[in-house]
Amino acid sequence: MGYLDNSSITVDAILTKKGRELLARGQNEFVITQFALADDEIDYGLYNTEHPLGTAYYGAAIENMPIVEALPDETLMMKYKLVTLPRGTVRIPVISVATTSVTLEPGQDFTIAPQTINFSGGNSQYGYTAILASSEAGTIVATQTAQIQMGPTIPQFIGDNEAAQSVTVVGRTFTFTAANLLLPTSTTILIIGNETGGRVTITININPIALNNMPQPAPTALGGG
Repeated sequence: MGYLDNSSITVDAILTKKGRELLARGQNEFVITQFALADDEIDYGLYNTEHPLGTAYYGAAIENMPIVEALPDETLMMKYKLVTLPRGTVRIPVISVATTSVTLEPGQDFTIAPQTINFSGGNSQYGYTAILASSEAGTIVATQTAQIQMGPTIPQFIGDNEAAQSVTVVGRTFTFTAANLLLPTSTTILIIGNETGGRVTITININPIALNNMPQPAPTALGGG
């Protein structure tokens, strides 16, 4: 969804297939109960505190930026959703994990327990979304569910090659199990706060499986005579 035309407030929306189906039914079946806003297209680096015309013009460049139109590809839209924080909040919530890089042996488990700092109780209801970039590297499961169950709805563009192999789960804590691989492999797990929108990336390095030397058959004695 996007707001177009600086002279008036216009909503430009693209409905999903399910949304079009509900709208076609009529009888008040198409009812918007939730919505989200994002500022993906805003470059806050343009906020100029040294503008010669004063404080009223610090954000002039941002306010005059063109707003993108709605796109049907959810992996390219609304990556950075806006959140509502209590009045007086002075720090942005940040997602924290014990480590952002780990090396595992084949079959080894790795537990991820995200925490939200700078915001008491952050992501305590809807939990976190974990996106494993490549399913070939291993498996990931939610070992502790969130208080309020929800499906994985956080879009994230990973890459043309990896997107088809990515795995997304929602919960409070997660366990990744490394696969048995013949070659060294690296992948990433992206953790996103479903309420605060913060995110952190964990790099996973997996060592190859050790191949034991095949036992050689005992030589066969050839009898003479």
